[in-house]
Amino acid sequence: MKTINILAVPIAAVNIEQAATQIEEWIRNGQKEYVTVTGIHGIMESQYDEEVKRIHQAAGMCVPDGMPTVWIGKLYGYKNMSRVYGPDLMLEMMKLSEEKKYTHFFYGGKKGVPELLKARLISQFPGLKVVGTFSPPFREMNEEEANALQEKIEKLSPDIIWVGLSTPKQEIWMASHIEKLNTKVMIGIGAAFDFHAGLLRQAPSWVQRLGLEWLFRLCVEPRRLWKRYLKNNPLFIWKFALQFLKKENINLGDH
Repeated sequence: MKTINILAVPIAAVNIEQAATQIEEWIRNGQKEYVTVTGIHGIMESQYDEEVKRIHQAAGMCVPDGMPTVWIGKLYGYKNMSRVYGPDLMLEMMKLSEEKKYTHFFYGGKKGVPELLKARLISQFPGLKVVGTFSPPFREMNEEEANALQEKIEKLSPDIIWVGLSTPKQEIWMASHIEKLNTKVMIGIGAAFDFHAGLLRQAPSWVQRLGLEWLFRLCVEPRRLWKRYLKNNPLFIWKFALQFLKKENINLGDH
C-alpha cells in the first residue's frame, strides 16, 4: 500500500474500493488492524500530541477522509486516489457484508444511538449481521465495566468493530484495545453513527466534492466545531506549505 507523508501522518493513496479490499484481506487472514479515517483534523491532532501521531503511524491504514488529502495525493501523482469518507466506507462494508456474512459491532454514540444505527442499517441491508452494540459512558470505564465489555466481545467475536467517537478519542481507544478484544478490524468513523442514525445532517455531495464539508458542519454545529476548523485549517495550510517548500519526502512508499 502506497502512503503519502502529510505532516508525518501516512495517508494511504487509496480509493474506497481499494480500502474495502484491504479490510476484507485482513478479515480473511485473521489479522488485527485498526483503520483511521483521517482528514485535516486528525493530521493536526497529530501535530499537537506525539502519541496521537504514533497511533496514526501504527495504523493498518489511514484513509484519506478529507478532500485536501486527496488533492495532495493527486499533486504527487496518485491519480486513482479518492476520498474515503467514513460514512461511505461504512456503507460499502455493509453492502459487502450482506454477501460475505461479515459480522459487526457498534461501539460509540450516546445512549440509544448504536441501537438506532443498527435498526436503520438492517432495514437498508436486510442480510446484515450486527452482533452487538455498546454506548460507552462519557467518563473512563472502570475495571468492572471494561471487563464486562471484553467478555461480551469475546463471545460475539465480530469481524469489525466500528468506533463512533470523536478524534482523537477513537484513535486512542482503538490503539489501546485492538490486541485486547476478540475482533479482526477496528474502524474509527466519528460522526458517521449520527449521520446514518438520522440524527445529524450530512453535507450535500457537491459541497463535499468542493472540500467545503467543514464549512457546512461548522454552520450546523458552530459551538462545538468553531475552534477546530478556524484554528486547524489555516494552521494546516501553513505547515503543509512549509513541508512542500522544504521538499520533504512525500512518498513514504509501502506501509
